[in-house]
Amino acid sequence: MSDHLRTLLQLSSQLLWVVGLVVGLSGGYLLLKYNEYSLFFPKDDITMPAVLTLASTAVLLVCGLLGSWLSVKESTFLQGLFVFLLVVVFCLQSSASALAYYHSGKLDSEMTFLAEVFHNYTGSSLDDISRAVDATQENLRCCGITGYRDWRETLWFNQTGGHFVPHSCCNSSFQFCNGSIDNPWYLYSQGCQVALESAFQFVLSFIYWGGLIVFLSEVLVYLTVVQLMEDNANIEYHILSKHRTHFCVVR
Repeated sequence: MSDHLRTLLQLSSQLLWVVGLVVGLSGGYLLLKYNEYSLFFPKDDITMPAVLTLASTAVLLVCGLLGSWLSVKESTFLQGLFVFLLVVVFCLQSSASALAYYHSGKLDSEMTFLAEVFHNYTGSSLDDISRAVDATQENLRCCGITGYRDWRETLWFNQTGGHFVPHSCCNSSFQFCNGSIDNPWYLYSQGCQVALESAFQFVLSFIYWGGLIVFLSEVLVYLTVVQLMEDNANIEYHILSKHRTHFCVVR
């Protein structure tokens, strides 16, 4: 194998590590987001792109290690295994990208528990649902499902006198906000449904476009390996007997 081809394979293998880590971070981020807002989703189907992405990341890291080994040691078996693993990565990442694209188009229908969770708000710090709602409004800087007016339809709002929304609705820029609906400009104007959709759209699109990056990286590595396998397919002839009988031996 030529020094030029050896260097190219080494660089390509390092590229696989980098790409693997990048797409792996996107999968891990999606799992973290789902774990944080799982109360709003009736099913965990949206985590499948993350699972497939993490699986492809693991195989990509193995491919990077194997490619680095092939750059210093020639082995027909390892070359075949390397190509097989590249195909596995392509299948995993393609499936992850397709699922990410699918879920990004139906986020509004998947968060069917959003309204139910908000309506079950009690305001108690001991209540898991109330803590989740407050954390969502504070972290995403939102109020209500589509806006602060949604709180008027909740039982908690009527039981507390019908004048205040949760303090987590208060815009952090206004220190004197007490949640009063008489001063709506002190409250976050964006609804939590739009904020949640934007957060998940971002990470799903990252997984989707990450699939394209993986594909382009694999094409580069595949072409390098093909050239490597062609270089190793040279035929040499050796005299194996004293009776002028020649045999073709393929190395």
